[in-house]
Amino acid sequence: MPLIDLPRALEDYFAFAETEPTRRGRRFSITLPYLSGEKLDRLQWWYHVTPAEEQMFDGHALVVFRERAVERFRRHIERWLEINRQRLHDGDPLPRLSPLPARAPAIAGATCATDIPDQGQDEQPESAEELANAS
Repeated sequence: MPLIDLPRALEDYFAFAETEPTRRGRRFSITLPYLSGEKLDRLQWWYHVTPAEEQMFDGHALVVFRERAVERFRRHIERWLEINRQRLHDGDPLPRLSPLPARAPAIAGATCATDIPDQGQDEQPESAEELANAS
């Protein structure tokens, strides 16, 4: 099951804002609102652009830094969902956060039921005495 299962791109749910600029530069935020049960919650990502950085990209710095911030925020959300075993889905009008369904434990290397050894086969002796008698 995918971690993000929305009818539109995740970025379509982002809200963008700029705070009051300072001498040190401009601060921006990206917010992803979502529903967790009946509660409205949000994830936020903040980034800063200095006056020197604004000049580096010939007037396109805000676009460049916003694209970078969006990509980092998206990776952060994906990792956050993975670590917390959650998923974002539904998305009409807001994404809904829900736990991932529990997975059945997998046996390494097994591809079908016939690859799984029988419980009675290959029994291992439980004690040193049984080990000595098995030889």
